Amino acid sequence: MKPISRRMTNLRGFLTRWARVSRQPCISVTGRLAGLALGVLYASAASSVAVADDWPQWMGPNRDGVYQEENVIEQIPDEGLPILWRTKIAAGYSGPAVSGGRVFVTDYVKTSGTVTNNSDSRDSLTGTERLLCLDVETGQELWKFEYPRTYKLSFGAGPRATPTVDNDRVYVLGAEGDLHCLRCADGEVVWKRQLSESTQSESPIWGHAAHPLVWGELVYCLAGGEGSVVVALNKMSGEVVWQALTAGEIGYCPPTIYNFSGHEELLIWHIDAVNALNPTSGELIWSFELKPQYGMAIAAPQRNGNRLFVSGIGKTAAMLEIGTDGKPNRTLWSGRTNHGVYCGNATALFSDDAIYGSDCETGQYIAVNPIDGTRFWESFQLTTGGERRASHGTAFTVKHADQYFLFTETGDFVIAKLSPEGFEEKGRMHVVDASNTCFGREVVWSHPAFAKQSMFVRNDDEIVRVDLSVH
Repeated sequence: MKPISRRMTNLRGFLTRWARVSRQPCISVTGRLAGLALGVLYASAASSVAVADDWPQWMGPNRDGVYQEENVIEQIPDEGLPILWRTKIAAGYSGPAVSGGRVFVTDYVKTSGTVTNNSDSRDSLTGTERLLCLDVETGQELWKFEYPRTYKLSFGAGPRATPTVDNDRVYVLGAEGDLHCLRCADGEVVWKRQLSESTQSESPIWGHAAHPLVWGELVYCLAGGEGSVVVALNKMSGEVVWQALTAGEIGYCPPTIYNFSGHEELLIWHIDAVNALNPTSGELIWSFELKPQYGMAIAAPQRNGNRLFVSGIGKTAAMLEIGTDGKPNRTLWSGRTNHGVYCGNATALFSDDAIYGSDCETGQYIAVNPIDGTRFWESFQLTTGGERRASHGTAFTVKHADQYFLFTETGDFVIAKLSPEGFEEKGRMHVVDASNTCFGREVVWSHPAFAKQSMFVRNDDEIVRVDLSVH
């Protein structure tokens, strides 16, 4: 049992996040809490509310890229930060999830074939796809779940989707569409479904990458096929509750739920359009045509108030104003040359003062005026560290208090102050080597997790826990 002071700190953090729900994604891991009275929240906070220092899914507890913990460093000293442990793993792009004293991370142990990272063709590989469960304090393996898996993918290093933890279960999506629900305690399989086979569709060329979303009693995934771009499954049994949408391809964008003026909407961006569905029934509410180049619908739509920002490669972007009926009533601005930011591997953060994100066309980190899409500033310093255009240059961004934590594709952890006027680094340290390649440069593309006053980050060789606590 945690001390009362720590438990109340967690409660304050929870209530602060809940108060901002009108401008952030609905809480997914703990289910729908809107109907609970504040008295019940206070009474149950010590035992049943999701622990504030967990990171149970992609981009954190609310999938908003906000890190809430207190007593965390504000700058990185010249000598760097302590490494609490390093654990050997195999290859993959998926980020770790941290929940209940466990770290969940997926990888791929290749046994034959060559990964060429040719963006135009699929490599044929054989190997084993795995979910590793590690002790959060030591990094030691508690259990692992594995199965043989043939890949026929481009950039086939390993799984893409971050595990999603919901109470005592973890939902894991493999690169070829293997969806498993496992018990967190021991890795026992509760149910499984092969998404590509069940929808009679081929996996996307760059693999299944849309992180599963748990909301209430449902888990949402992109699947494929006619009328089943998105499927909603009963999270306890894996049975299909509903399926919806048809598109040329499903894309790679994770499902997201927002509440617009009392209207809960499940956003699905496939390669042809952004769609809003009733999350309970799958009924289409609205659709907005937006076609990224090469079918790269990857970054999740970001919301601030009644504005929704969507962007992808090929100068594809739109800032939509959402009306009180929960539907777009006008386009405030669209993508064009030297305007906006076009996101790929990393979803931008939509703050009050600016949109901050890495641009997949130039490789620069860009701050954008959300009012009209003009660029405040741009820099390679926070992505590749170079001085030249670098396609798909990437930095993963997380907000902490009034600062930002960035993990660059070169394997550096950076703390920075970001504003429309510019950025100021508050320290930088190299954490892991860039163990993969893209367009002739070495990269590491994996979203870190922040929990237990630590950063958890992986490459294709190891997963590392970095101490962020104030000593």
